[in-house]
This record gives sequence, structure tokens and C-alpha cells, in this order.
Amino acid sequence: MTTIYAGTPVVLDDEGFFADPDQWTEAMAPEIAKEHAIDELTDRHWKVITFMRAEYAEKGTGPTVRVLGKASGVSVKELYQLFPKGPAKTAAKIAGIPKPKGCI
Repeated sequence: MTTIYAGTPVVLDDEGFFADPDQWTEAMAPEIAKEHAIDELTDRHWKVITFMRAEYAEKGTGPTVRVLGKASGVSVKELYQLFPKGPAKTAAKIAGIPKPKGCI
């Protein structure tokens, strides 16, 4: 399926994850966040988004919630506050990466 973020057509998979992470830009993140009931991206959100993209670039998949909580500098409890609909999936969508392998 194709949608438009920040004026750019983007191809998403059946679950709404980016099919091509290279299509993502920072300008798209706030629009995607609003679709997930996050009205404003704070510095803490951006810390997670940046970490997600770096992990994907290095390992070819996004981190699980457990790894995210240990390695990102943001606790699991805070992750759920920042991304109430599920930290790994929601952060991956906002970060423009495919679904992390550890997500159901």
C-alpha cells in the first residue's frame, strides 16, 4: 500500500511498516506519530527513534523492547509511556524501519 508523508509517496507493507527505510525522512516522523496518538515527539522520543534506525542500519532489524530498554538509555517503563500502543512496533513505524523480528 502507498501513503504520503511530508508530501512524499511511501510504500508500506500490510502492517504499515516502511517497505524501504531509505524513503524515510525526519519530517515524516511527526505525521506518523500522530497516526499512533502521539501528538508531539519529544527529545526522548527522538532518542528512541535514532536508536531504532541505528540498530536497523547495523543489524538489519530493529531491537526488541528488552534490548531497546537496556541499550537505548530509555527504561522499558518509559518506553511504554512514550509509545503506549507498543514501543517496538510503534517506534519502528515512526522510525521508518521494517517490523522488528522479535515483534509478534
